[in-house]
Parts: sequence; C-alpha cells; structure tokens
Amino acid sequence: MLVEFSNLCDIVIVNYNASTYLTQCVEAVLIQAGVVIVVDNASTDSSLTLCQQNFAHEPRLKIIRNQKNLGFAAACNIGYQAAQSDYVLFLNPDCVLAPDSVAEMLKVLQADANIGMVGGLLVNPDGTEQGGGRRAIPTPWRSFVRAFGFHRFAHRWPKLFFDFYLHQQPLPTQPIEVEAISGACMLVKRAAVTEVGLWDESYFLHCEDLDWCMRFRGNGWKIMFVPTAKVIHALGVCSRKRPVFVEWHKHKGMMRFYRKFFGHQYPLGLMLLVSMGVWLRFGLLATYYSIKRLAHK
Repeated sequence: MLVEFSNLCDIVIVNYNASTYLTQCVEAVLIQAGVVIVVDNASTDSSLTLCQQNFAHEPRLKIIRNQKNLGFAAACNIGYQAAQSDYVLFLNPDCVLAPDSVAEMLKVLQADANIGMVGGLLVNPDGTEQGGGRRAIPTPWRSFVRAFGFHRFAHRWPKLFFDFYLHQQPLPTQPIEVEAISGACMLVKRAAVTEVGLWDESYFLHCEDLDWCMRFRGNGWKIMFVPTAKVIHALGVCSRKRPVFVEWHKHKGMMRFYRKFFGHQYPLGLMLLVSMGVWLRFGLLATYYSIKRLAHK
C-alpha cells in the first residue's frame, strides 16, 4: 500500500557539484516516486555524468541542465514546472531517503485538506537529529538569541530566550504541526502552491524555504513534521568548497527575509541593529574561513 502512495509523487532534486551523493540520492528515491527530475545548476564536477551513467536506461529520470547557476529557488521552480503530479517533493542531492519515507509523508499530506506542506526527520549520518527539520520561524529577536547563545537560558526564561530549533525537544511519536521545515526535504501539495505561488527567486541560496513556509502559513496552510519519514542528510556537501560564497548569500537571504516579513513590525532603529548584527556575523565568518584557507595552503 505504501508503494501505491509514492507513485502519486514527483521528486525534484537541485544539483550543484554533489559528487557521488547525487547518484545515491536518486537510487533511493526512484523506488518511491513517479518521476525524478534532476535540475543541474551548471555543475563542474562529475556528479551529473555519474548519475546519467548509473541510470542510463531509467525512463522515470529526467535531467534539466541550466547553462549557469541560477540559485536554488529558481532551479526548484524549473523542476516544479516540469513535474506533473499533484504532490511534489523537493529533496537535496545529499539526502538519502529511508524506505517508505515518501509514502509516510504523503499519508500525512493527504490526511487533511488544510495541510499544504510536510517534512521528514532529517538526521546526520551518525543518526542524530539535525536542527533544521522542525523549527519555529527565526524572527529577528529569535535569531539574535540564537546567534549570541542566549538560547542556553531558555529553560529559565522560555518565552524570552526561545530557541527556534526544536530538535533538542523530545522527538514526537506522531506528526505534529510546526512553523517551518527545511527545504532539504519539503513535500508540497500542488493546490497549495497554486494559491501561495512559487519559490521566491530573489533568494539565491538559503532562507527561501523559510520564506515559503511563511507564505504557506500566511495563506492558511498547515505545515507538518513527520518523525517516521527518516532522511539521512550529509549537510553542506554542495557548499563546502565555497564557504564564503555560501555565507554571503545566506546572510543576504536573512536580510531579505527580515525586511520582507518583519520590517513593518520592528522599529527602524532595531532593524538597523539587526542588519549590523547580520553583517558583523558575516564578516567574522568570512575572516575565519579566509584564514583557515590560507593556513591549509
């Protein structure tokens, strides 16, 4: 029965230099989906070639080659528009789905007409839960609390120093509603996307998933976390070689996200402080990565 569920779903994988991880990802999802669409953002490694060689005779694998790196959101939109199913799963190439994970998520997505998006349990290769699979929206205040370590005081003042990452809480035994999930594994209902709109392509990398979660919830759609849908995620595989580039777009995305959804809620002075904090953090990280690179030369 679970396999029948999975045939209703198309899977979109955005690839950028994912090496052998892309082949492993595709192998795990082919038996759980209708069509698998790989959108390649002008990779320069052998990831796409290896994938094509391994699945040369697989008619359900479709590959779209972008002539340049268009960013994650734009590539997701290209893949979504090529899909035909009523349910589409966006999956990072460094993810490996456990058997029946797609079916577990689909059961939840179909259980309630008001559910528009679901995500699975993201775990590290050692089996520990990652932070992004279930979370609250990182408002500017929550991000400040997290960035400066004040979340450690959440047990004393939970409302003031609330940590938007929820993986430190006990793992639920059944699906629960959350404010946000990770774009690394995001299953959506086409009816919801038609109402909400596609990914915001103004984000190049990072925060576009939070943007979509905000828009889904703003339009009345529920977001669910499914603990029985396990996904092994080798976090950051596609970004390790260009950490400063990734951090630049991550922090740029943060600022767009804050301005778009919270600029009208926070005083101008506070938003300026938030902006200064974001770019100070980027400067420190860029310096760290630059020194680290020079030290290894």
